[in-house]
Amino acid sequence: MPFRISIARKPSQRCAEAGFTLAEVLAALAFMAIVIPVAVDGLRIASAAGELAVRKAEAAQVAERELNEIAVTATGGLTAQSGTIQENRHDYHWTLHSELWPQDSMQLLTMEVTFTSRDRTYATRLSTLVNLPQQ
Repeated sequence: MPFRISIARKPSQRCAEAGFTLAEVLAALAFMAIVIPVAVDGLRIASAAGELAVRKAEAAQVAERELNEIAVTATGGLTAQSGTIQENRHDYHWTLHSELWPQDSMQLLTMEVTFTSRDRTYATRLSTLVNLPQQ
């Protein structure tokens, strides 16, 4: 049988040992005053990065869709074209640039899609080579 020793304390001594001191509470509040703004700023930055990633993915989808459509339907020399498409309630302005490829009489089509996110303008570019019939 284990042997235990217990020391009887007065009720007033137990209460004094159970709480936090004023210095401990103030130190915890000061620590929280430093940590909370940093954590909130980190969440804001992560949210902005996530939003930008989604918008870049949408811009790439717009560029790919428009570039494929133009490459399939074009029947001759292409001139610079442009337009605006709305995707998921966001506006994307696209511009097509065409230039002759030095080999194999092909054309290099470059689709540039620009968009604005949080008052900054970003651009996404996709390029492809197409063999268009000559006029």
